[in-house]
Amino acid sequence: MKYLTPLLLAFIALAGALQRQAAGQTPELTPCEPLVRVLDLDVGESAQVHLSDGTTVHAKLISFSEARDPIRSAVRHANLELEINGQPVALESGPYRLPITVAGVQLDCSATGGLNSNGTPEFWGLDKDVRLRFWPVDSPWFRPGTIIYPLKQAWFATRTWFDNQPVDGGDTILKKVYYHAGLDIGATEGLTEVIAATDALVVQSGVNVLEGHQEDTPTSPRDDVVYLLDRRGWYYRYSHFKEIFPTVQPGRVISQGEPLGLVGKEGASGGWSHLHFEIKSRQPSGKWGTQAGFAFLHQAYVEEFGLQLYANARPHHFLVAGESTVLDGSRSWTATGEIKKFQWTLHDGTARQGVRQTVSYPVPGFFCETLEVTNSAGDTDYDFTQVLVLDRNDLEHYPPSLNLNYYPTRNIKVGDAITFCARSFRMKGGHETWNFGDGSPPQKSDSPADAAPLAANGYAQLIHRYQQPGQYLVTVSRTHDNGQTATSRLCVGVGP
Repeated sequence: MKYLTPLLLAFIALAGALQRQAAGQTPELTPCEPLVRVLDLDVGESAQVHLSDGTTVHAKLISFSEARDPIRSAVRHANLELEINGQPVALESGPYRLPITVAGVQLDCSATGGLNSNGTPEFWGLDKDVRLRFWPVDSPWFRPGTIIYPLKQAWFATRTWFDNQPVDGGDTILKKVYYHAGLDIGATEGLTEVIAATDALVVQSGVNVLEGHQEDTPTSPRDDVVYLLDRRGWYYRYSHFKEIFPTVQPGRVISQGEPLGLVGKEGASGGWSHLHFEIKSRQPSGKWGTQAGFAFLHQAYVEEFGLQLYANARPHHFLVAGESTVLDGSRSWTATGEIKKFQWTLHDGTARQGVRQTVSYPVPGFFCETLEVTNSAGDTDYDFTQVLVLDRNDLEHYPPSLNLNYYPTRNIKVGDAITFCARSFRMKGGHETWNFGDGSPPQKSDSPADAAPLAANGYAQLIHRYQQPGQYLVTVSRTHDNGQTATSRLCVGVGP
C-alpha cells in the first residue's frame, strides 16, 4: 500500500484539477496509470513491487557506493548491488543511462541518497538510500504516443544537462552542488519553439496559477515558467521562456504538440538559452519529486522521428590540470542493436578507436572531444563531450567556456540560412573563431565578455549557408588573455 498511495494521490490531484476547470470547458483528459513503478530502499531492505502487467518483482538493496569528485564532492555516478527476483544484479546510476533488462524486468536507479547531502533534497523527495524504477520486461517506458519531444529541434543538437548531472558553472566553484533536476536542452533564444509534450491541463502560466494548485503542488509563480498537468497525474515544468504564448492560460486543456512559447534564458538560467523540462510526480515518500526523464525523451524522439542511431559522449568531465579522465561512448545507442565503430578525435587532433579512452590534460582550459559512431547498417553520428580542466593554482574558479547553438536544426537544405550563436563565459579578451567544416574561410564573432547573465545581447550571431549536402563539424574557439582556450563544437546535417 505504501507504493500505491502516491499514485492514488496523483489521480486525486488530476481529478480535482479537471473539476476546477472554468465553466463551459469540457475535460478531454481521463486519468491514466503510469507504466513505471517506483521503489525507494535502504541498504538491507527488501520489498515487492507490483508491475503494470500484474507481475511481481522481488527487490533487495545489498549495497551502494557513490563516486564523488575531490573538488566539490559532487556525486558523479553510483554503483548498486541488488538482488532482483533472487538474482544478483549490478546496476550503475548516472545521467544518460537507459533502463537495463535483467532478471526478467527492466529497471534503473534515478537517484541516490548522496544527492541530499550537498544538493537540494526537495528536488527528489527521497528519504531512503536509493530510488529504483521498474517496468515489465517487454514494456515501453510510457504508453506509445502519449509523450513527444518538447522542442522543435534535433536530438542532442547542442548542450544538455540531464537528470542528476552536477552543474559545473558560474564564476565561483561552490561546495553546494546543483544536481540538475529535470532536463536542460540547449536551443536558440527567441527562435526555437517549445511545444506541449502531452495532452494536459494548464495549471500555471508565468505568475498565474490555477486555483487549487497553489499549495501541495510543484507550482511556483515565475514569469518564465509554465506548468502542465497530464492524465498520469504528473506535473510538467517548462522554464526560461523568452516568450510564453497568450494561448497558454491556466484552466485550459491543451493538446499534445501545441506551441507553448519560444526558448529563452530568462529566470535562473545561468545565462545560456535552453528549455528546462522537468516531470514532477508523487514519490513513494508521499512527497513530490523529479521523475527522471531521459528514458522518456529517448523513447519519444525514437517513436516520433524514427531515430536509428545516436552518438553519446556525455556527460562532461571535471578535473584539475595534470589529471586524466576516461572518455566513454558506451551510452551511444542504435536501433540495429550493435555499434561497430567508436572513434574519438581529441582536442590535439589525434584519433583513437575504442568505446573508452583515457586522456590526460596537462594544462587548464575548456576542451571539446569528438565521438564518431557507426552502426551495423553503416549509419554514422557524432557527439561531443566538454572537459573542464581547472588551474591547479586556482581551485575556486572555472576556466573560460563557450556555449553554442544553431537554428534550425532539422530539415536543413543546401543554401538554407542557418543562424549560429555563441556566448563566452568567464572570458576576457580575444574573439570567437568559427570553422564551419566546409572549407569556407574562418569567421569571427565577439560575444560580450562582461554581459550580465540575462543580457539581451549575450549571444553573438552569424549566418552561414552550406552549398553541399553532408554532415559538418563546426568548431569554435576563443582564448582568454591568460592563455586559457575554450573550444566547443556542433554537428550540422544538411540535406540536398
